Amino acid sequence: MAKAKKEWILRAQKALEKAYVPYSHFPVGACLITKQGQTYQGINIENASFGLSNCAERTAIFKAVSEGERDFKHLVIAGNTLQPISPCGACRQVMAEFFSQDMPVTLVGKNGVLKEMTVEQLLPYSFTGQDL
Repeated sequence: MAKAKKEWILRAQKALEKAYVPYSHFPVGACLITKQGQTYQGINIENASFGLSNCAERTAIFKAVSEGERDFKHLVIAGNTLQPISPCGACRQVMAEFFSQDMPVTLVGKNGVLKEMTVEQLLPYSFTGQDL
């Protein structure tokens, strides 16, 4: 595995420590990498009004977009799950909005078990701005 990818995985795993999960106790961390090599970490942030919670993936994406970033090359999502963690539907739809269909996404579970996918594999036949 490339040195850079190992670093991205470590950043996503490190973000787990900052997750705000007083209700589910299910931390998730993310590391989004731009084509220029900038990284943005994200965590899930819960709220007592559960519908107002935000996932780690969307936190990282929204942080990057709010800083003017639009060109992304990789996303790593880490969780304390036995199998590689799977992003929710809302996160998949946001990924389809901001990432190319062939952008790689690395899903990481406990003990470093990995699954490599693309945005298209995560959300085939996605709804995008081209459909409007």
